[in-house]
Amino acid sequence: MMNEMANGNPGSEDAGFGSATHVDAYTTDDGVRLVADLPAVSKDELSLQCDGEALTISAASDRREYDETVELPVPVDEHSADATFNNGVLEVVFDRDDDSASIDLE
Repeated sequence: MMNEMANGNPGSEDAGFGSATHVDAYTTDDGVRLVADLPAVSKDELSLQCDGEALTISAASDRREYDETVELPVPVDEHSADATFNNGVLEVVFDRDDDSASIDLE
Protein backbone atom coordinates (compact mmCIF):
# COMPACT_ATOMS: atom_id res chain seq x y z
CA MET A 1 0.00 0.00 0.00
CA MET A 2 2.83 2.41 0.77
CA ASN A 3 4.30 1.83 -2.70
CA GLU A 4 0.96 2.66 -4.34
CA MET A 5 0.70 5.86 -2.32
CA ALA A 6 4.28 6.89 -3.12
CA ASN A 7 4.17 5.97 -6.79
CA GLY A 8 0.57 6.88 -7.65
CA ASN A 9 -1.81 4.73 -9.63
CA PRO A 10 -0.22 2.45 -12.23
CA GLY A 11 -0.89 3.64 -15.76
CA SER A 12 -2.19 7.06 -14.71
CA GLU A 13 0.78 8.74 -16.42
CA ASP A 14 -0.54 7.79 -19.87
CA ALA A 15 -4.15 8.94 -19.48
CA GLY A 16 -4.62 12.44 -20.90
CA PHE A 17 -2.57 15.29 -19.52
CA GLY A 18 -2.85 14.02 -15.97
CA SER A 19 -1.63 15.88 -12.93
CA ALA A 20 1.44 17.24 -14.72
CA THR A 21 -0.72 19.67 -16.71
CA HIS A 22 -2.76 22.62 -15.59
CA VAL A 23 -5.36 24.10 -17.99
CA ASP A 24 -7.34 27.30 -17.35
CA ALA A 25 -10.01 28.75 -19.64
CA TYR A 26 -11.68 32.02 -18.75
CA THR A 27 -13.56 34.88 -20.33
CA THR A 28 -12.12 38.30 -21.04
CA ASP A 29 -13.87 41.50 -22.16
CA ASP A 30 -13.46 40.51 -25.81
CA GLY A 31 -13.37 36.72 -25.78
CA VAL A 32 -11.87 33.65 -24.18
CA ARG A 33 -8.29 32.99 -23.07
CA LEU A 34 -6.97 29.48 -22.45
CA VAL A 35 -3.61 28.78 -20.81
CA ALA A 36 -2.17 25.25 -20.54
CA ASP A 37 1.10 24.01 -19.04
CA LEU A 38 2.47 21.27 -21.30
CA PRO A 39 5.70 19.94 -19.83
CA ALA A 40 8.04 17.94 -22.09
CA VAL A 41 6.15 18.90 -25.28
CA SER A 42 7.57 20.77 -28.25
CA LYS A 43 5.67 23.09 -30.56
CA ASP A 44 6.00 20.63 -33.47
CA GLU A 45 4.22 17.93 -31.44
CA LEU A 46 1.09 20.02 -30.73
CA SER A 47 -2.23 19.80 -32.54
CA LEU A 48 -5.19 22.06 -31.72
CA GLN A 49 -8.81 21.61 -32.84
CA CYS A 50 -11.77 23.83 -31.91
CA ASP A 51 -15.47 23.48 -32.73
CA GLY A 52 -16.53 26.78 -31.15
CA GLU A 53 -17.51 25.19 -27.83
CA ALA A 54 -14.47 23.09 -26.89
CA LEU A 55 -10.74 23.04 -27.62
CA THR A 56 -8.95 19.73 -28.06
CA ILE A 57 -5.21 19.77 -27.38
CA SER A 58 -3.25 16.76 -28.63
CA ALA A 59 0.47 16.06 -28.55
CA ALA A 60 2.75 13.07 -28.85
CA SER A 61 6.17 13.31 -27.26
CA ASP A 62 8.79 10.61 -26.81
CA ARG A 63 7.56 10.06 -23.25
CA ARG A 64 3.80 10.60 -23.37
CA GLU A 65 0.75 11.10 -25.51
CA TYR A 66 -1.60 13.92 -24.60
CA ASP A 67 -5.24 14.29 -25.61
CA GLU A 68 -7.36 16.72 -23.64
CA THR A 69 -10.66 18.41 -24.51
CA VAL A 70 -11.44 21.60 -22.61
CA GLU A 71 -14.98 22.97 -22.61
CA LEU A 72 -14.85 26.73 -23.24
CA PRO A 73 -16.84 29.01 -20.90
CA VAL A 74 -18.73 30.69 -23.78
CA PRO A 75 -19.11 29.97 -27.52
CA VAL A 76 -16.18 31.32 -29.56
CA ASP A 77 -15.35 32.07 -33.19
CA GLU A 78 -12.90 29.23 -33.82
CA HIS A 79 -11.53 31.04 -36.89
CA SER A 80 -10.34 33.94 -34.72
CA ALA A 81 -7.91 31.79 -32.70
CA ASP A 82 -4.47 33.18 -31.95
CA ALA A 83 -2.11 30.67 -30.32
CA THR A 84 1.38 30.98 -28.86
CA PHE A 85 3.61 28.33 -27.31
CA ASN A 86 6.62 29.36 -25.25
CA ASN A 87 8.65 27.33 -22.73
CA GLY A 88 5.95 24.67 -22.35
CA VAL A 89 3.09 27.14 -21.90
CA LEU A 90 0.31 27.19 -24.52
CA GLU A 91 -1.87 30.28 -24.73
CA VAL A 92 -4.89 30.44 -27.05
CA VAL A 93 -7.12 33.50 -27.41
CA PHE A 94 -10.52 33.46 -29.16
CA ASP A 95 -13.10 36.13 -30.00
CA ARG A 96 -16.58 35.49 -28.64
CA ASP A 97 -19.08 34.13 -31.13
CA ASP A 98 -21.83 36.72 -31.29
CA ASP A 99 -23.93 34.53 -33.59
CA SER A 100 -26.86 34.35 -31.24
CA ALA A 101 -30.35 35.50 -32.05
CA SER A 102 -32.64 37.23 -29.62
CA ILE A 103 -36.19 35.96 -29.52
CA ASP A 104 -39.07 38.39 -29.15
CA LEU A 105 -41.87 37.31 -26.86
CA GLU A 106 -45.42 38.28 -27.74
